[in-house]
Amino acid sequence: MVPNTVQELAAAVEEPPSRYVRPQQERHAGLRAADEMPEPIPLIDLSRLTDADEADKLRAALQHWGLFLATNHGIEDSLMDTMMSASREFFRQPIEEKRKCSNLVEGKPFEIEGYGNDKVATQDQILDWQDRLHLRVEPEDERNFAKWPSRPESFREVLHEYASRTKGIRNLILRSIANLLELDEAYFVNQLSNKATGFARFNYYPPCPRPDLVLGLKSHSDGGLLTILLVDEDVGGLQVQRDGKWYNVPTKPYTLVINLGDCMEIMNNGIFRSPVHRVVTNTEKERLSLATFYSVDGETVLEPAPGLVDDKRPSRYRKLKTKDFVVGLIEHFLQGTRFIETLKI
Repeated sequence: MVPNTVQELAAAVEEPPSRYVRPQQERHAGLRAADEMPEPIPLIDLSRLTDADEADKLRAALQHWGLFLATNHGIEDSLMDTMMSASREFFRQPIEEKRKCSNLVEGKPFEIEGYGNDKVATQDQILDWQDRLHLRVEPEDERNFAKWPSRPESFREVLHEYASRTKGIRNLILRSIANLLELDEAYFVNQLSNKATGFARFNYYPPCPRPDLVLGLKSHSDGGLLTILLVDEDVGGLQVQRDGKWYNVPTKPYTLVINLGDCMEIMNNGIFRSPVHRVVTNTEKERLSLATFYSVDGETVLEPAPGLVDDKRPSRYRKLKTKDFVVGLIEHFLQGTRFIETLKI
């Protein structure tokens, strides 16, 4: 039996149940165990990406980390505060109110959208120490408002405004990456049809009595083009892997964390990689984050940009439709493996 929510479980146990305990090789000492960084993760000023020095910083960030911190991104501090406050208020509501948005509906198959946990596919699947609210934001005409909270009352309006801003950031970053790769500036943006997807995932990580035994979110890479992450500025937990070592991603007020996804790695022919990352928990404080995932639509064929493939630089990945990629991605994610590794030529 899987408990209804980790939030309820965390308040009731002194040790995490065995379903959450990671194997010995995945155990850790949390934030304190991270290695000392070889160099800081770059802080990129998004208002200066046309400047050569800022573009060089972005290139270095993508080559070495696959992610970066973003400032001057165009989202007001007040909107970020309001979005985080609405998220916190949602998770602090009684369970009966949150279940109105549940991803488990009697008589229906598991739904990705809604409130609850990720899919449990097997009896031996190790579970993550988190609850989440997963909502489609793009295309706008496909939003399922039955899964969008009606309380707090401001939630829907605030998420709509926030998502409209992150969509603009998505386009800015995609154009900047195209410029770095000496492609037509609009190449990646032009891969986005009116059916291109965007999902907002609100992650809630309760305190854990034994954080060394669990992971808030297992080691993985994101599947889409770009992820734009709003993190709890008071509580760290996100770690990124580089050369087999784990490093803490710093928290900085009113900055965003932006990372590449597997689809972008394929489309840029592996020049910039999708980073492997995870989330660790702690004993004392809850942690919240909001990840906005952007990708192409399901019928788009994933393959390297023609301008990045030649006799000296052959394609590094098999091509396939995005909808088929997503099926493989989910299967591998639940097993703690990376589907993109199976596509390499």
